[in-house]
This record gives sequence, structure tokens and C-alpha cells, in this order.
Amino acid sequence: MLVRLCNWVGEAVLTLPALRRLEAAGYDLHLYGKGWARALFEGTGWPVTVRAAGLKAATAQLRSLRRTLDSGGRPPSLLMTNSFGSALEMRLGGFAPSGYAKEGRSLLLRHAYRKLSGVPAAHSYWHLAGRFLGTNEPFPAALDWVPSDTQRIMAQALLAQHGLTQGSFVILCPFSGPDDRENLRVWPGFKELAAALQTAGIQTAVCPGPSEEEAAAALAANVICLPGVDLGVCGVLFRLARCVVSNNTGPGHLAAAAGARLISIYGEYLFAAWKPIGPNVQLFHEESRWPTVDVILAAVLGAK
Repeated sequence: MLVRLCNWVGEAVLTLPALRRLEAAGYDLHLYGKGWARALFEGTGWPVTVRAAGLKAATAQLRSLRRTLDSGGRPPSLLMTNSFGSALEMRLGGFAPSGYAKEGRSLLLRHAYRKLSGVPAAHSYWHLAGRFLGTNEPFPAALDWVPSDTQRIMAQALLAQHGLTQGSFVILCPFSGPDDRENLRVWPGFKELAAALQTAGIQTAVCPGPSEEEAAAALAANVICLPGVDLGVCGVLFRLARCVVSNNTGPGHLAAAAGARLISIYGEYLFAAWKPIGPNVQLFHEESRWPTVDVILAAVLGAK
């Protein structure tokens, strides 16, 4: 089965239960999406084809992929995306995808399902898989993201390189992704929190993505900056940290799915569908104001 992944890290993380449900039903999954998906899903063993840029190149790529996956009939395909363009692309590539009936794309879908409203995103993806399979099962208790052995080894090597030990450091995720152009989801207290943690003798680290290195370096002089770390290694580091302090962003969802202690700061821009899901999540949200640095510092100091 070919599965078209979502275009954002957090959304892709939230599809994990649905993907495992499809695999448990007997499908050999082949994922299709952004370049970071390979590292994110490396621990699952599912192959990932990175989508070529542009409709023409992606269409040619999908036609080639269909021939590779073809085992005597058109391979099934499922869209985790909601866009018209992703459905058109799959059709032009020779697939007959199933997915939610969004953006007027129903005629392009083999099976068009009505999307539930008012449910968390992870439950929506779970429902989509259930409609495709024709089964009704309860949503699992956790997302249970897993890294590969190589990613575990790389994370331990990074800790040793920087003199860090498990549970001794805090990871800050002060970014919110390129779609948040006005930084509306960015808690303004990260710099002050980094200084307060250093005063308390707690080492802090940050794993900036592309174009985020300068902002990471500006947090504080002694923050350990780990640029270029892939998502799988980040997930392991999150789990090994004392806790992770994050905005509403993809790495926050990954930290929650990895079972890390996550202090999640959503401020007034909280959408119920996008709450992080994990066994150790502490969510801070007030519609009228951001939490103070003292409140978040107390939460970090209480994380053990």
C-alpha cells in the first residue's frame, strides 16, 4: 500500500496509530512524503520515497513507483493529506487513492469518506484507516513512536560528546515552523527560561532545524546547540532529557509520542485537534495570556 504522508512533522507523527493499524491488517506500507519522513519513520522499517518537487516530476515519480509496487493489480493507496493537489497528483501517477472528501476532490478518489468534525487529528487519521479497512477499533492509549538502533547509538554519542548524561539536561524547542510567519505560536519566555535554568545549574540544549541556528544561538551563551540532528535522533534525545519545553510545533508532538516529559506551551493559540498526545505531557494553555517564566520554570524543576 502506498500512503501519502502529511506535509508537516506534527501531523505525520499523529498518523502513527493509523499507519500501524494498516500494517496490522496485513498491508506492506510504502510511505510517500517529505525528506524528513525517512528519519522520522526509520525505526518502523517502512520504506519512504521522498516526493519530487513539482507536479510533473512527482507524477513521473509516482508512475515509476506504481510499477515497482504493482503485484498483478493496481496497488491500494491512501491519502493522509486533505488537499485537491495531492489527490490529482496520485491520479495522474496511476493510483486510485482513497481519502477524505475534502476540497472538491471526491471524483478523484476511489473511496471518498466524510471527515469527522471536532475530533483530535490523530483520531481523524485513525478513523480514516478504519473506514478504509471497514473495521471499528478503539484508539490506542499512546502513539508509541520508536527510533532505530542506529538513531539510539547516535543520540548516546551526542550526549557523550557534550558531556551530558540521561536526565541531567533540558531541551528547548523555541520554534514554531515556517507556516507561523508572525511567530504567533512562539512563547516569548524562552530566553529568560534558558537563563534561569543556567542559574539553577541545569544544562540546556536545542536542536534547531534549517535556518533556525541563529535564533538558537541567541537564546543564551551556554545553551548547547545541536544543529543538523535528524528527527529520529531528536526523538531519542527528547526521551533521554529531563524534560522538553516546546511550543505548538512538530518536535513537541514527536517528544510526546516518544514518551518524553513534555512541557507544552500553547498560549492562546490552542486548537483542540492539535493537542500533543503522550503519557508525560503537561499542557499550559490560557486563552488570554501566555504562562509566566516562573510557572514554566517550576514545571521544569518538578520534572524528574
